[in-house]
Amino acid sequence: MTKVLIIEDEVEIVNLLKLELSHEGYEVDTAFDGKTGLEKIENGDNNIILLDIMLPGMNGMEVCRRARRTTGVPIIMLTARDQVTDKVAGLDTGADDYLTKPFAIEELLARMRSALRRNTAQPEEKKIKSFKNIALNPEACEVKVDGRMIDLSKKEYQLLEYLMQNKNRVMTREQILNAVWGYDYFGDTNVVDVYVRYLRTKLDDSFNEKYITTVRGMGYMMKEA
Repeated sequence: MTKVLIIEDEVEIVNLLKLELSHEGYEVDTAFDGKTGLEKIENGDNNIILLDIMLPGMNGMEVCRRARRTTGVPIIMLTARDQVTDKVAGLDTGADDYLTKPFAIEELLARMRSALRRNTAQPEEKKIKSFKNIALNPEACEVKVDGRMIDLSKKEYQLLEYLMQNKNRVMTREQILNAVWGYDYFGDTNVVDVYVRYLRTKLDDSFNEKYITTVRGMGYMMKEA
């Protein structure tokens, strides 16, 4: 049975989620503060974690950051914060997905299924990918430019890898969201633009090279000359 850990301090939300998830066949455990939640992550065998951000004792961002030191279990953040900067911050701490309150239980279930599929999917053969003077090593999750290591967040790395896998092809924002964030995104696609800017700062601006091209009205691509 798939085990879900809910870390949330609002009792009504916990009870609702526990009822719905149990009905769907999940085994549910709960924690009402960040410290207890982190202990259950580190000592448990959960398959997926639903994590609120505003928690007593230790906030969800810190719980996620510490959890990522020991586990790769999918983490979906549930929060009332709906700004793009908040979503980016949550994803950068290591969360796999980010859902704002109020949300439909059907959407949460769909995102949970998507995260679980990605986590159990068979890994592809990992070969070093190259584009111009960029070398991306999927085995080590490393990116080098002219032999110099580039420090990228998890989502920055995944976005670069996706664009490199599809070099010379225009990828729409929706395609990027579905591939990198792993679900049909119902909100603002600006998160893609934010991460492209991050990559351009670390790559294009730092090395005085144009790696990522904007195709107006369509999306982005990495185009070889």
